[in-house]
Amino acid sequence: MIEPSIALQTALRSALIGNPTVSNLVAPDNVRAGSTRPDNLPCIILANPQTVHLGRASGGAYLTRVFVDLHIWAVEDGADMARQIGGAAALALWDRPAADGIAIDTYERPSFVYMRDPNPELAYCHGVGTVEAVVQWRA
Repeated sequence: MIEPSIALQTALRSALIGNPTVSNLVAPDNVRAGSTRPDNLPCIILANPQTVHLGRASGGAYLTRVFVDLHIWAVEDGADMARQIGGAAALALWDRPAADGIAIDTYERPSFVYMRDPNPELAYCHGVGTVEAVVQWRA
């Protein structure tokens, strides 16, 4: 079995790149997991997964709460573009995504906060959203 945060991250990425509105704003290759440092802009980076193991579920499954951060980086039209991407991502992730290897018991929609780069010569905007889910999985 894949580690539950990886399975949820994969499901979130699939939902994002499968959404035409998100894909029109962010190239699918720029929706990725990994370091939060942006390389190609605009981008959505799924990072900083956190797991809280809750116990066992019926049938010998494990129950884990998983948090995944979505980092949105934009430079062109800075804050406006980042908020557009965040809005599209929120709608793409409105309902729990289809996931392989895990069952999503509870799912919280992402909420976002946006920050501008303090250097006025740079037009970067960085948004961070967090998705929370309780998942069942098997070792």
